Amino acid sequence: MPETHHLSQTAFDRLQAELEELTTHGRTEIARKIQAARELGDLSENGDYHAAKEEQGKMEARIRHLSALLEHAEIVEAGGTDTVQHGTVVSICYEGDDDAEKYLVGSIEEKHAEVDVISPGSPLGRALLGARIGDIVSYEAPGGVLEVEVVDIEG
Repeated sequence: MPETHHLSQTAFDRLQAELEELTTHGRTEIARKIQAARELGDLSENGDYHAAKEEQGKMEARIRHLSALLEHAEIVEAGGTDTVQHGTVVSICYEGDDDAEKYLVGSIEEKHAEVDVISPGSPLGRALLGARIGDIVSYEAPGGVLEVEVVDIEG
């Protein structure tokens, strides 16, 4: 069964718009670039042609990724919660450290400049889901078991 992707309505709408742009204007523009490069002659030594084909491949990969992600998306509404859930921003302190680090628990597609993203499927993400302010959770890291304290939760 495909993995469910939890997205905010804002991220879902942004990704839907990106997919629409890529499948309409993006494909048309890349087709123009390929045609213009073909008209230059010998394709085996045509850098413009190869660059356009590479760009086309990357764009088609992004289209496939977005299509799959949106097909299996579940809209989550953050806010009004006292536990860590998909879409919440959590501040944590590692054991022995006084400085809090702030993360968004959710999809990498939710990323924005203010906070880094922790996947809910990662060891830390799984440990944090359901935790409350003041809870200390532990998770298996490459260097061994680590403990973090939940110091704040934002919806």
